[in-house]
Amino acid sequence: MVTVAVIALGGIGLVVAGLSGNGNRAAGSPGAITPAGSGAKRSPPSTATAAVDTSVTISAVGDTDLGNTPSLPPEPSTYLQPVQAALSAPIVFGNLEGTLTSVTSSKCAATSTDCYAFRNPPAYAPILKSAEFTVINSANNHSHDYGAQGLADTTAALQGAGLVQAGLPGQIGVVAVGNTKVAFVDFAPYSNTNDLLDLPAAKVLVQQAKAEADVVVVYMHAGAEGTAADHVTGQEETYVGEDRGNAKVFAHAAIDAGADLVVASGPHVLRGMEEYDGHLIAYSLGNFAGYQNFSTSGTLDLSGILTVTLTRHGALTSGHFTSLLLSSVGQPSVDPSGSAALFVDQLSSEDFGPTAVNVLASGQLSLPGPGPG
Repeated sequence: MVTVAVIALGGIGLVVAGLSGNGNRAAGSPGAITPAGSGAKRSPPSTATAAVDTSVTISAVGDTDLGNTPSLPPEPSTYLQPVQAALSAPIVFGNLEGTLTSVTSSKCAATSTDCYAFRNPPAYAPILKSAEFTVINSANNHSHDYGAQGLADTTAALQGAGLVQAGLPGQIGVVAVGNTKVAFVDFAPYSNTNDLLDLPAAKVLVQQAKAEADVVVVYMHAGAEGTAADHVTGQEETYVGEDRGNAKVFAHAAIDAGADLVVASGPHVLRGMEEYDGHLIAYSLGNFAGYQNFSTSGTLDLSGILTVTLTRHGALTSGHFTSLLLSSVGQPSVDPSGSAALFVDQLSSEDFGPTAVNVLASGQLSLPGPGPG
């Protein structure tokens, strides 16, 4: 069963309708861009729906936790202030790498030393809302850390704060900006989320999202983890014995099925960006924020905010990558040196060659134009 979460944004205020239940089943301004040849593969809309071509701007970040109870930042309500201006956009998407619950019994055994279960208080949902977030992903390996009750608490907290949730089985989040509807279809390699390992079912869900909305954004929580996992291999990737999917194959299939933009996280490190059939794929936005729960060693302290503007028909018109630097405890701040942008540019070139997205130190993105798929 497909469930759709809808939020309408604009002058009429905030309206929340049709938000799904817990779904538990087994969770800066953009700079100019040189878009790939105008060969958009989407058919033009009928005259009945093409009266106004409203553009929509979306900011997206990677893995987000404001600590892990009981280790929480001393001032959680202001923790994201250093990056809030860069994060601001009509639609802001992030991956909640954990739960919003007070439940204390987790998936980890009391004596375990290599099991990680993440939770923040449910009261942190309004903090995410005040930091401009509108859409929160629950398709990852930590959304069920505290079982069915933890997941239900998370869903209730997000709904109560007016945030759209996406990524649980059959769940599509839709945000309306003016007359433009944007659907978020989120995937991870698990059966208790929208499952990226089930490619036929994933394609169907993306197609259903396309029928619901004008613009479709696909998120994938895919790939191995750590500093050695910053390259897109084009192969099936594994981590701690788990099949984490083939990120490249999945992203291409998502676009073939109707996605206009693909963003990702999960490796806990930045990865490159690619153009495929005129559409942008950001293979990992890394860790966005934490408090003593994510490693910041080596390149793990590099992060970023991807901000893109798309037309009502899904064509990319501008794109910008704001470089961030994570402190030793995981708090993000804007990095004027552009280190993260240059790192992503290097990875893009090495992994994708002629289809690599060029990322300047300033953050400006440039697509290469039509290239081999």
